[in-house]
Amino acid sequence: MFTRLTSMLSSPTGGDPDASELRLNVYATVSTLPALDFPHRVLGQRDLGDPDLIGHLEGFIGYVLSRGDGEMTRVRYHLMRHLQRVQHHVSLSVAPSALPTFSRWTERANAVVFHDDGSVRDTAGRVLIDSEGDGDPAADVPYPADAVARKAVIETELSEKGIHTSTSLPPVVGEEEAQWRTPADVVGRVMALLIVSAYAEGIRDGERLDVEQMRERLPGAFPYLSPDEQAFLQADNPDEHLVTQMGWRYESMATLAWAAGLWPDHPAPDTICDVAGLTASLLDDAEHGMPTTPGLRLTDDILDALDMTFRTHWVIREAELGRRDFPPHVIPGVIQERHHALNWLVRFEQAEWDDVTTPT
Repeated sequence: MFTRLTSMLSSPTGGDPDASELRLNVYATVSTLPALDFPHRVLGQRDLGDPDLIGHLEGFIGYVLSRGDGEMTRVRYHLMRHLQRVQHHVSLSVAPSALPTFSRWTERANAVVFHDDGSVRDTAGRVLIDSEGDGDPAADVPYPADAVARKAVIETELSEKGIHTSTSLPPVVGEEEAQWRTPADVVGRVMALLIVSAYAEGIRDGERLDVEQMRERLPGAFPYLSPDEQAFLQADNPDEHLVTQMGWRYESMATLAWAAGLWPDHPAPDTICDVAGLTASLLDDAEHGMPTTPGLRLTDDILDALDMTFRTHWVIREAELGRRDFPPHVIPGVIQERHHALNWLVRFEQAEWDDVTTPT
């Protein structure tokens, strides 16, 4: 396995470093890679525009999880999450004398580094995990400063509401890591969700809506339907569970409408969204085409909502497993839909709507 991974991590351009230099593979999570302001030679570089990078990262995650006894430890979990957020892979040749400046650069890039000895190291060069599965207890998987600060604030806010989370949970993405859907795509997703949730509501109430009439009323929304949503609209007799699931999509719709500035309110997690008011507003805005958005809300506001939703969802799942009490003043279905919508918005794991996951 180690030999195979070393081959995977070899320089994409095939350049050979000098014998006195270190060959280092860097995995950075920031959207814009900082300038490489230290002595180095680039052996290869790629970002998410390279279709092979995702498969490479999946292989690297497999390597990390297979070291030693393969037990899921805190370091392995956080390292796995880091690799899932990587946006840049750079293979470099660096002289030992340049390591201090290289280390400062990896901090700005929010990167971990793979060495040829099979170890994965943090920004200070400490071993997170080596080829045998061991590591330095002082090593830390890096996170952007704003993400760490947000996590601390949200944990305190939730605790004051009687919702106690685990401090071992990672932060959500930071401002420099977030990859946003375009405002036009968010508006399209909002209107697609309006179609499927209204259709599900009609089935539930025994008044199924006519899909072709909906198409005539909202033609611009139909290209944004996901494959699963299209299948739902075409099904003769969708099962009850699916109808219920699609009916909950009003909550995803409300979250994305809020994020896109189409709706002013993001209700408390113990409140169902104002379906009638929101639907009427969206249909009014779509009277002569798709609604127009002033743009996405402030990054801080959306990431705060994501962090709070992520931590609350963790508590709900722990309660479902019988490991703690259900959190007060929370509707689980609302949290599930918000988490799905927000993960889609920040391109979590690069997944499209039907494939979005909400791990906690």
